[in-house]
Amino acid sequence: MRGLNIAIAGCGPCGLAAALLLHRAGHGVTLFERFDRPQPIGSGLMLQPTGMAVLAELALLDRVAAAGSRIDRLFGKAGGRVVLDVHYAALRGRRAFGIGIHRASLFAALYEAVLSVDISVHTGRTIAGSLVVADQRALCFADGARSARFDLVVDALGTRTPLAPATGRELAYGALWASLDWAIEGPFDRHALEQRYSRASIMAGVLPIGTPPGAAGPKAAFFWSLRADRLAEWKASGLEAWKARVAKLWPDCVPFLDQIEDPAQLTFAHYAHRTLPAPVEPAMIHIGDAWHSASPQLGQGANMALLDAWALAQGLAEGATVADGMARAIRLRRRHVLIYQWLTALFTPVYQSDSRILPFLRDRLVGPLSTLWPATAIQAAMVSGLVGNPLAPLDLPIDP
Repeated sequence: MRGLNIAIAGCGPCGLAAALLLHRAGHGVTLFERFDRPQPIGSGLMLQPTGMAVLAELALLDRVAAAGSRIDRLFGKAGGRVVLDVHYAALRGRRAFGIGIHRASLFAALYEAVLSVDISVHTGRTIAGSLVVADQRALCFADGARSARFDLVVDALGTRTPLAPATGRELAYGALWASLDWAIEGPFDRHALEQRYSRASIMAGVLPIGTPPGAAGPKAAFFWSLRADRLAEWKASGLEAWKARVAKLWPDCVPFLDQIEDPAQLTFAHYAHRTLPAPVEPAMIHIGDAWHSASPQLGQGANMALLDAWALAQGLAEGATVADGMARAIRLRRRHVLIYQWLTALFTPVYQSDSRILPFLRDRLVGPLSTLWPATAIQAAMVSGLVGNPLAPLDLPIDP
């Protein structure tokens, strides 16, 4: 199919990538965004070989890689014990690595590519719902207005999308995030995501994210896990008390902590675990976090969204009708999505929960065993997003 009139709700990485791929396939694409000026939300993320394969097809990988920081290793300690040590090099025969990047850098690459081609972007339009009209669908806005009819609406509005019924559950733990200047004099590895744990209720992390747009130099994303119902308590206890707690857990972080002078520098991220049972409706498909979302423990959110966007373009190219094309897209992705939903649900309590048994086993049993083959290769495959061989059905190269 070519020449469909397609609306995409949401200007995040998922919506922007879908817009570029569908436009390239010969469809008419209109983007709708609630902000007056499209902008990224959040701090850092990890691009994996899966997401990089899509960016390579969009001719954006070189730009994104230059803006971010190559990650070769994930390393974590608890009370002096090494409990996480994942090397991408364990994926023998593959040129695998990650990219730590600020969301603003990824957004800028995708958004500027959208602006460079004939894709219409409507800003300041808060979407409240949608309406089926014959075999098409219109978007309904919060101000009572309604859009024109489209052959297909792509929901890329994320976990709390108003275009899908509520499902899943909010996770107890979220995280405080801050983008800080890279502590050049510190002991941190510019090519590693490093973490420190105390049981499973406390986790701190430092992720190199390259140089975001407008920054004078390289940055790091610093994060601290926190139960959502303790956020008010954290605010009331004061910034200095929290910084002292972090410094006690991880003294090397003091150069980062010295840069935090106002609680407003920290943004709290809520997480949810959800899988929409029916991601396809008449003339509408839900992709990315609107279809499936999880804890960021395995760092797959943006990467899964990019794969969904690619699968949608491929499904429509092969389908005889819009409904057939959407069904094909979901079939291409469903197995991989389910694998990672289960894996994330399994591993999240090990690093973010109130359990005392799980971190005990992690620190004294699982951690030491994970340094041995074949556990090293299995961990690298999980982190890279390659479990389930998701790229082959999408005709994407493993080494972009």
